[in-house]
Amino acid sequence: MTAKTMATKPTGPLSGIRILDLTSVVNGAYGTQILADQGADVIKLEDPGSGRGEGGDIMRWAGHLPEGCPRGMGPIFLTINRNKRSILLDMKSEPGKRALRKLIRSCDVLASSVRYEGMKRLGLSYEDVAAIKPDIVFVHAAGYGSDGPYAGEPAYDDLIQSASGFANLLPRIDGDPAPRILPTLVADKVSGLFLSQAVTAALLHKARTGEGQFVEVPMFECMTSFLLVEHLYDQTFQPPTGQWGYQRVINPNRKPYKTKDGYIGLLPYTDKQWDQFFQAAGYGDLIQSDPRFADYGTRAKHIQELYGMIEQAAATKTTQEWLDILKPLSIPVVKTNTLEELPDDPHLKAVGFFEDYVHPDLGGYRLMKPPVKFAKSPSNIRRHPPKLGEHTDEVMAELGDEA
Repeated sequence: MTAKTMATKPTGPLSGIRILDLTSVVNGAYGTQILADQGADVIKLEDPGSGRGEGGDIMRWAGHLPEGCPRGMGPIFLTINRNKRSILLDMKSEPGKRALRKLIRSCDVLASSVRYEGMKRLGLSYEDVAAIKPDIVFVHAAGYGSDGPYAGEPAYDDLIQSASGFANLLPRIDGDPAPRILPTLVADKVSGLFLSQAVTAALLHKARTGEGQFVEVPMFECMTSFLLVEHLYDQTFQPPTGQWGYQRVINPNRKPYKTKDGYIGLLPYTDKQWDQFFQAAGYGDLIQSDPRFADYGTRAKHIQELYGMIEQAAATKTTQEWLDILKPLSIPVVKTNTLEELPDDPHLKAVGFFEDYVHPDLGGYRLMKPPVKFAKSPSNIRRHPPKLGEHTDEVMAELGDEA
């Protein structure tokens, strides 16, 4: 393994911004890592009683560590907590409360995924925090918006996928009426993206006006909004002109297509691309002569049959043969990767997507570099994911004797 050296200082667009991070698990922690990659000094506040064992973020304890490694540095924790500093404070004790007030005064943003009633009990409502730091940007990652009847209820990825309609997607494809959740933490991660965008927008407002504010990022509303971009579809109009769901997408034949030796992702889109694909597949002028496929509108009405024809055609050649034929025609096509094949993908290798590091306590480990490229203020990786409370003394020393 060729280990990459950590950067020595932040170069991202949020350099100079300090964020007090009271998030945990995946939702908020993923969002604050994006901000940390972009240069923010993210101070992850962990509580001795908030998790298992020694406390801290519960994601510290998930997964299998190499033999002999210290506890509390699980694999998912590593992927969403780099570039952060961890401090360990008992927020219910008087010394902890005093330290927390000092810390709040030094921060531009407070981000929390603690249920808001819990924040109130800790004396950390928006009003409490704004009394300490009037221009604070206070971002709350909630499960459900505070104006609705679900406000304050617990929310996890499984629950939000169920509530938002995501669990109703697969039944619309295969006819099995049983709701199913997608095998990825899509609600957590998408909500984390909403959170990171909300923070930067609120910071822009603060830069323009000097005002801090309370920002609520509810998972349920974020995920429903995200899903219905395409699936509100013909229910957009009032009265509706058709059914729920974008039909090109809710299609059992929309999938990777089996070739002679593997699978490809393939999507001809324009009239010209459909003509060229079916010529290459040996269907001659079928696409032009069949009235079902004459133009975009008629293709959309018969998309299931059309994708079925792609499936038949794909099986006639190898994956590489299809790539060699279709790429020169600019017809969208890719090899379908397994998870195991991703590290060897030629594009990901060329852009240096996977980066190997050596942690002083864990040894070798792998991270994914920040995917967004800033030409003038690049994101970077400058800190290993922190051990529990690793930076408590360091951060407290920075605050000095501030009252």
